[in-house]
Amino acid sequence: MERFVKSKTMVFPREIIVGHNTTTQIAELCDRIGRGKTVLIVDDKKTKKLSGDEIFKILKKADYDVKEKTVSAPTVGEVNRLIQFAHKQNINLLLGVGGGTVIDVTKLAAFELSKPFISVPTSAAHDGIASPRASLKHSKGSVSKTAVSPLAILADTKIINKAPYRMLASGCADVISNISAVMDWELAYRLKGEEYSSHSAVLAKTAAQLLIENAEDIRVNTEESSWYGVKAMIVSGVAMSVAGNTRPASGSEHMFSHMLDHLGPGIMLKGKKYKKPMHGEQCGVGAIMMVYLHGGDWEKVRDALKKIGAPTTSTELGVSKKKIVEALVRAQEIRPERYSILGETGLTNDAAKRLAKITGVI
Repeated sequence: MERFVKSKTMVFPREIIVGHNTTTQIAELCDRIGRGKTVLIVDDKKTKKLSGDEIFKILKKADYDVKEKTVSAPTVGEVNRLIQFAHKQNINLLLGVGGGTVIDVTKLAAFELSKPFISVPTSAAHDGIASPRASLKHSKGSVSKTAVSPLAILADTKIINKAPYRMLASGCADVISNISAVMDWELAYRLKGEEYSSHSAVLAKTAAQLLIENAEDIRVNTEESSWYGVKAMIVSGVAMSVAGNTRPASGSEHMFSHMLDHLGPGIMLKGKKYKKPMHGEQCGVGAIMMVYLHGGDWEKVRDALKKIGAPTTSTELGVSKKKIVEALVRAQEIRPERYSILGETGLTNDAAKRLAKITGVI
């Protein structure tokens, strides 16, 4: 009889604190985690003023030895500089206080240092606030890297609600796109025998459904909107921890988004300033089209995005029709090893045009 040797590691946040004015609980959270008294706050110029300085004062008052490092971009150079600084200061615990850039740089540095980190989001533009993956920029777009899940998450909806609403709408669109990601995963499981986790898939779909069902309540200048968004993004991040990969939250719609990044920035809109699409916005538009290809309820996805205020067309996204079609045709080039509804060869130009027109994207 063959010996059973299968094993799997899943790392989850130990504590998740979400709500109004939760920043005041940061010292007690660090006490409970108990990883040492030398703490490094990582922020950027904006989030330092928004939350970093307050956290610094609270921890100092609680007798922590607090260091601070400001980062400016999600690059390998910034990660390496942070690692060197943390080494010199003998840091016990890192706090990523900011948006996607700050948290991604912090989680990668924490991974390389084998140190725990706390995710303290000041905006909710995507599900990276809780996921074990980080995105770094390079000359040809962005690349996803293995990092570490946060040991804890502290999300202050009072602060997150101060961020531009567009960021929250983009984050919600990113989570809603889990619908097409899970469909792709199920297809790869059925046709290619890829490893599949029903528990992870349920979590990812639950996060998306939470936003779809409450789409009418997610609107500008309401702290409750931030509450819905952050909760869903955390559940989506945990789904990836369960899976041990990004499958439950990243499929053909993410390939489409990353190809748009590769093809270059958006367009200059008439009478408006230059607009660069956000990652979640692109994924939301991609999800509409990919759910259509799967034969799913793509109109439900589109309508939820509309209610939230996320783009559903190329014009709203700020991307030319030509670039939408090219991104659809070439999307499979991003991760050819990851099977999706796009198949192994991708879409033809005519099929891509037809898809985008039927779904109203162009």
